[in-house]
Amino acid sequence: MTKSDPFGFDMSIRSAKKKNPRGRRAATGASETSQRVCDKDGCNEPGKFRAPKAPDVLDDFYWFCQEHVREYNNKWNFFEGTTEAEMNAQQSKDKVWERQTKPMGDPEARAWARLGIEDPHQVLGQNATRNPGRSAPAGRRLPPTERRALEVLEAKDDWSKADIRKAYKKLIKVLHPDMNGGDRSQEEQLQEVVWAWDQIKDSRSFK
Repeated sequence: MTKSDPFGFDMSIRSAKKKNPRGRRAATGASETSQRVCDKDGCNEPGKFRAPKAPDVLDDFYWFCQEHVREYNNKWNFFEGTTEAEMNAQQSKDKVWERQTKPMGDPEARAWARLGIEDPHQVLGQNATRNPGRSAPAGRRLPPTERRALEVLEAKDDWSKADIRKAYKKLIKVLHPDMNGGDRSQEEQLQEVVWAWDQIKDSRSFK
């Protein structure tokens, strides 16, 4: 039962088709609403039948009358201009609906290949950016100043105070102007070495 719209609008599908007849086609494929003239030179019949202009331009059309669209279709060759190899390749794709079977293989390797890396282990080998992670815990707990002093003196935290003093003297011979021929270019480093030994010599952390 059809109810009338209180606002006076006809919402039926039939009404919509009457108002917007675009795209209606007859059983023959003719566009009933086409106002075009046949694209065949010298023909003035209505162009109600469309035909693609080229195999690689399938969304641009000529419009012909029924006689001339049949003539055009009889001469149409989708493979015109293609080589035999291209034609065979297209036929192979058509056999599987253009959905070729993907080669079996490591999916991770294929993912790396898309990034231009043939061997995924290239990023895991010598070329890798290595994450050092957390440094191993020191052999003993030391104040930050003494830990820094060991770094300056190039010493280890399991050395005795006598061993660290030997490392200190070795650096002094290299850095002190009175022992290296008057070279004062490393005085800042010398001051840092002296400071480092001051932290260690009075420390109770080393025997």
